[in-house]
Amino acid sequence: MGREEREKGLLAPPAWLTAGLRPAPVPVPWAAVARASLALSAPLAVGLAAGRPEYGALVSMGALSGVIGDTADAYRMRVFNIAVPQLFGALGVTLGTLVFGHGWIAVATLTLVALVSGMISSIGAVASASGLLLLLNAVVGAGLPMPDPWWKAPLLLTAGGLVVLVLTLLGWPLRRAAPERAAVAATYRTVAELYEAAGSEAYQEKRHAVTASLNQSYDLILARRTRQHGRTSSLARLLAQLNVLIPLLDAAPAADLRARLHGPLPPAVAATVRDLADAVETGRTDHREPELPPSTRPAEKAVEQALRHAVTVVHEAEPDPYDVDDRLGRPAALTVRARRAARTMLLSEPSWRYGLRLALCIGLAQALVSLVAVPRSYWVALTVTFVMKPDFGSVFSRAVLRAVGTCLGLVAAALVLAEVPRGWWDVPVMAVLAGLIPAWSAKGYAFQTAAITPVILLLSDALNQQGFDLVLPRLYDSLIGCAIALVAGYLLWPESWHSRIGDRLADAVADTAAYVDRAFGSGAAAGPGADAGRLRARRKLYRDLSAVRSEFQRALTEPPPTGTRAAAWWPLAIAVERIVDATTAARIRVAHGAPPPDPAEVAAVARELRELAEGLRASETLVPVRTELPGDEDGVLAPLRQEVRAARAIAGPELG
Repeated sequence: MGREEREKGLLAPPAWLTAGLRPAPVPVPWAAVARASLALSAPLAVGLAAGRPEYGALVSMGALSGVIGDTADAYRMRVFNIAVPQLFGALGVTLGTLVFGHGWIAVATLTLVALVSGMISSIGAVASASGLLLLLNAVVGAGLPMPDPWWKAPLLLTAGGLVVLVLTLLGWPLRRAAPERAAVAATYRTVAELYEAAGSEAYQEKRHAVTASLNQSYDLILARRTRQHGRTSSLARLLAQLNVLIPLLDAAPAADLRARLHGPLPPAVAATVRDLADAVETGRTDHREPELPPSTRPAEKAVEQALRHAVTVVHEAEPDPYDVDDRLGRPAALTVRARRAARTMLLSEPSWRYGLRLALCIGLAQALVSLVAVPRSYWVALTVTFVMKPDFGSVFSRAVLRAVGTCLGLVAAALVLAEVPRGWWDVPVMAVLAGLIPAWSAKGYAFQTAAITPVILLLSDALNQQGFDLVLPRLYDSLIGCAIALVAGYLLWPESWHSRIGDRLADAVADTAAYVDRAFGSGAAAGPGADAGRLRARRKLYRDLSAVRSEFQRALTEPPPTGTRAAAWWPLAIAVERIVDATTAARIRVAHGAPPPDPAEVAAVARELRELAEGLRASETLVPVRTELPGDEDGVLAPLRQEVRAARAIAGPELG
């Protein structure tokens, strides 16, 4: 490396700081762009026509919340994602309006609302969005004068959410099950890509993509049932088509091992899966027997058997809705989930911890603006709220990205407020700016902030008539809010900058040991019930590993020491995934004719994994390497022992 390259490397910002500034390569959601443009510009036009532009601005603010929250694919889930948070938002703006101008009463009220909002956010995705809107609207209501009487502001904001909901549901009668069908077809295509990658370095990344796609498909389909088991024929068919992917996924690790030892799989395997994807998406039922080469090895037999079964089920016209196994991902009854949610919120340590962190930051922000004259002071608390959302990623990186995104958005806002005359010109400008929100939100948080900032400023100008004078206060308040979140919500809480990924990884390793026992050891009972239990255990394990991977990716955006430790432990997380794959591959080979392993060999592998899990929990210095595992080097567990040895070798170096 030359001198200029070394100097350039020293001057370049660290990767953990710039990771969020690279736009994600995602397509533009044109339908969402059109909905956002219409939902935010139409209320402004109606308000101007009626001579009440401030009413139109409030409706557009409610629509903005709906646009940001419209992230689901299935129509039923979109109803929940938009409608339920709007109810909490109406409650929030009501509370904020009632304490507007009441000084320290407003500080105490918003601090309490922040505590409740933070605790609600720990329940799930819809609850998180509801908690966010509860606090955001409470801050807006306490910081901006709202029209009298008190009920008018929540009514107008809720009307904006309803506008988005109506526009979203226009396609429901024509495309009722289309999102679910497209999701299942997409999962089939990721499985085809997985088989194409068998034997290559890309296999693990493709395996992760399959897990994410399968989780999404199950969530979309099974979330359609709440209180009862009522199964429509379309739902039963999609669920049956999704379930037959499980044997294909079980056979994939064995196919990967076979490809590494004997060369690539026949192209007909991936081609058949892609043909099934087309059949799922179009609803085709004409039965086509796959043209596959003869199978001689256990892995090849497993793949062929799974493919032929999938072909039969995918082309089945009307499956019996009560003969479709939905235990792999079926949600619990509504009352059970309500009790779990209440227990999670009230008794969970992370719930209280996050609620207290958010309450502290909001309390400090509101106390600061009560003691110091800060123009447009509610923006400080708004910034804190967005930065502190736990399921949105790292607090540190979000604070940095929000500051960057705000500066970029203020450039556009300054041009609009300085050059565009107030009045009817706001409508086409809002249509353009609103369309950028869904287009840029998928590219990253900084881009979303840059798109939202000019929209909020334009709506605030419609309410306050302050024009260009809004720009600099917005910048100051955003920087103050980011500073409060960094200090009071990040640096003061050691859990924020001390990595907890070791505990999460240790749990995954312990679950992997239990899976090895269940597959081959004392828990490896025979029979259909045992096979179904192993399938559910494996599905849960892959879900957990996917969550661990997401936690690692979040930790990689943290500054040292968390980011550097996550980078050092990342190979071990990948190794654990490979161990699970090797276990599944061995199980498939045994099921298709390979001799079963010696119980002593199984016990030794499980013991090694448990010792590794204990070592991960014990200290930040990982456990020492053990190089020998008993067993036949040509036996069915030989690849599994090799992966365990590789994991122990990774765990040997000191990562402290």
